[in-house]
Amino acid sequence: MKIGFVGTGLMGKPMAEKLLENNFELNVYNRTYEKTFELQKKGAKVYKSADELVSKSEVVIFMLSDFTAVNNIISGFNFNDYNQKLFIQMGTLSPKENILLQNLFESMNGRFVEAPVLGSIPQILEKKLVTFIGSGKDETENLRKIFESFSKEIIYVGKVGKASALKLAINQLIVSELSVFSMSLKYVIKQEIDVKKFMNVLRNSALYAPTFDKKLSNFLANNYSKPNFPLKHMLKDLKLIIDEFEDSEIATGILHDESKILEAGIRNGFGNEDYSALFKCFDKD
Repeated sequence: MKIGFVGTGLMGKPMAEKLLENNFELNVYNRTYEKTFELQKKGAKVYKSADELVSKSEVVIFMLSDFTAVNNIISGFNFNDYNQKLFIQMGTLSPKENILLQNLFESMNGRFVEAPVLGSIPQILEKKLVTFIGSGKDETENLRKIFESFSKEIIYVGKVGKASALKLAINQLIVSELSVFSMSLKYVIKQEIDVKKFMNVLRNSALYAPTFDKKLSNFLANNYSKPNFPLKHMLKDLKLIIDEFEDSEIATGILHDESKILEAGIRNGFGNEDYSALFKCFDKD
């Protein structure tokens, strides 16, 4: 199977490396050509044109930052018939955006699957991502070998739009849990309470979430320099979440407040830092 991989950034590069490790024949494209050099050394065939990559691949995976980035790539494609090529969109987009892509590819005789993932770089390296599948029919078995290259669990959610909706629901918990933890931890520190005592109470309560300990060292060391997922992408996802929740007639007042906090962090230059830099955003200007 010849796989084309579009987008070799923070998440895309290690995912592509895992496909190579699992002996897939891999074609790669990135808008910044230099970002493909390491993959080329490991056996990937690099293309300077996404259009040419598609012509040479049976399956094409998109791992890009947002819908605009995906649309910019596919707007340069020169095809009238995709001849049953399979396109897998793995970035975090909204259900509406994935449905638009499905309609586009299927109108030209292509097949489309959305497959957003839960996890970041460490989970890719450990093959512990959770991959959600949304498609017109259950494609889990057909795609298992691909996704098992970097996933511990593969879940068919339903038709296109359902997998991205589940991903946004999970991402809402990530930003909200980390926000409320950051606020409480800020208060504990300002009150000069021993953080170890605070964490011991929290760990032994029903309020605890593992993400608290996962990011605690970043908070205490004030070190956010090695992002697995940058703060600016968290804000992008939060805006998708707000739009989707409002379309579903769910009150989003809390989320708008979180968005303002993240926007302040972007203005203060934290956008390319790890998303746990939101802890700094709770300091009043």
